[in-house]
Amino acid sequence: MKGQTYLILSIIFVIVISIFAVLNINEVEVNYLFWSGSSPLIFVILFSVLLGGILATIVGSRKYIQLKRKNRQLNKRVLELESRSDVADIVEPEQIESNEGENRK
Repeated sequence: MKGQTYLILSIIFVIVISIFAVLNINEVEVNYLFWSGSSPLIFVILFSVLLGGILATIVGSRKYIQLKRKNRQLNKRVLELESRSDVADIVEPEQIESNEGENRK
């Protein structure tokens, strides 16, 4: 359900941006870092949205990779702790009681 919500919101966002871009087809002056030029506003809008999407994907991917690595480490730790508890379950209760009695003396 969560994935469907994101898909629907993404489609609505694309439609709104497309309509906005199509309505703004005038020629505009764009100042780049070292030069300036003119281009249709529709290209400036679409390029800005595309660049924002790419940057958001890069930042999100970085966080996703960090969380995936942490999840893998925690799963390894869980397996390690479960294997230790399996060894403790194998020990007979009488052995534990006799060891406690020896420790009290």
